[in-house]
Amino acid sequence: MLRVRAAVGVFSGALLMVALAACAPDPSSGPSRTPPSGGTAPAASSTPTATPTPTATSVALPADCETLVSDSVLAQLADIPLNDPANGVAVGVQGDGSLVCLWRQPEADTTSLQTTVSRMSRGPALDLLNRLADDEGFTCYTPDGGTRCEKVWINEQYPVNDGRTLFWRDDVLIDTQYSNLAPSGYTDSVIAHVFG
Repeated sequence: MLRVRAAVGVFSGALLMVALAACAPDPSSGPSRTPPSGGTAPAASSTPTATPTPTATSVALPADCETLVSDSVLAQLADIPLNDPANGVAVGVQGDGSLVCLWRQPEADTTSLQTTVSRMSRGPALDLLNRLADDEGFTCYTPDGGTRCEKVWINEQYPVNDGRTLFWRDDVLIDTQYSNLAPSGYTDSVIAHVFG
């Protein structure tokens, strides 16, 4: 839980100060238990809080699934239809500006890869990522200036891997869920395209 809070806190001085204060009571640092009541953190947090806001609004949501990933990732998905209407799922640009991309054979029982790129502010993103880490066993870390949480498990019906990977940065959430279809470098490619 602290890992996710600290990771998302990188984008806000206030959250960073809270995360650092929460990490202070390590067993190796006995005297460090006194600083939790320090009053200097709120004054330091008022300036950095304004910094993420302009950055977040400058990130444009993508509008095309085919350009969402690199050529090498597309080559790995060459045999899988993209956004086939036979799947019966709303894909492409949605009414709220988010983008849904679905690679799936309509006749396949389990092989699919769906990514949604949408806006999500820091508070709800922190709640979501903490819940996934605390309640569902997701592993979270901080690459590429954002927070990434992921988990892989065995499908309940078939002997294949299912998984979910989320990446949040600058009020944009990339949420990918997949079953038996995990192209190498996929999430990194989407991140590079969105934030490149």
